[in-house]
Amino acid sequence: MTENIPSVSDDEFEETVLSSPLPVIVDFWAVWCGPCQMMNPTMEHLAENYKEKMKVVKMNVDENMKTPSRYGIMSIPTLLFFKGGELLETMIGVQPQDKVMEAILKHL
Repeated sequence: MTENIPSVSDDEFEETVLSSPLPVIVDFWAVWCGPCQMMNPTMEHLAENYKEKMKVVKMNVDENMKTPSRYGIMSIPTLLFFKGGELLETMIGVQPQDKVMEAILKHL
């Protein structure tokens, strides 16, 4: 788990993500997932550099099953981009930082 990115649970998802006044990226991950660990530096970078413009949160799919099921998460890591409570984009698998940045800039 990355230290600067908060975790969100199924119970907190609506308030933290769907009701957020800022755009939100949700990183669906698991402790045992090597590719998920590879995404941590990118997610840390985004959380730090865009903290005034957006939220970055992580959801452990082993501890929270309702939300991943609701959004059809079948592989991890998966990033979901939300704005105004609406799902705008999905990225599956390890992504280069510049590709994630492009998606963010498109939705800010």
